Amino acid sequence: MAKASTRAPVLGPAFIRLLARFSAADLPRTPPVLTERLAQWFDWNRAITLSRALDNRLPGTEAGAGFDDAQDAECARLRQALLDTIEADIDLSAPRRKDASAAGIDPGYLPYRQHCLAAQRAMQATTGLLRGRLRDMLALQSPTKARLAEVDAVMEATLSPREQALLAVVPGLLGLHYQRLRDAGAPNTNDPTGAEAPDDTSAAPATGPWLARFRQDMRIALLAELDVRFHPIDGLLAALRTR
Repeated sequence: MAKASTRAPVLGPAFIRLLARFSAADLPRTPPVLTERLAQWFDWNRAITLSRALDNRLPGTEAGAGFDDAQDAECARLRQALLDTIEADIDLSAPRRKDASAAGIDPGYLPYRQHCLAAQRAMQATTGLLRGRLRDMLALQSPTKARLAEVDAVMEATLSPREQALLAVVPGLLGLHYQRLRDAGAPNTNDPTGAEAPDDTSAAPATGPWLARFRQDMRIALLAELDVRFHPIDGLLAALRTR
């Protein structure tokens, strides 16, 4: 019988809890205070820029393409396109080009890693462009909302590099999760005579319930990442819809 995990449950957003489950490392029981962490991330240049965005005279508004139902529908379409990318069938064929960054990675995981990386690239590109476009439209609605757009621009410039660095570890954590599930799904190869079984990872089954579980876990992780990337966009949309 497998032993129950003695690790303390991790508090925080669903995405963090999910990644903690994939990681073998013990994470802090209590998450860091957000204000303290932000203070560490803002250097004095960023802090001055944010202060100016908050305290300076309200910026004026300029004429331009505003937010309407068509723009709202386009945002929904882009999000659905990213959902479709995550849900797309995974190409299980061997990579055509040799990837130096994939050295030492379980060959069975490589197609899933490629799928994960492709989904992340699509999310980063789409959400980055969309966030900037929504800020431009928000700045057209009123001076107060133009200030909000300025603050969001500062926050993106400050926090996005850290966000990307943190999200870059997701494929590696999924790879560890894949290996653990695969090893747990391997048949018991102990020889009844007492001889040790050869150390051959090919003895683990290539398919089975463990793989179905992994595929579902990877899907859930990418959907959770999509939600995280859309948090600021959802905030901008809420402001744009408020008249």
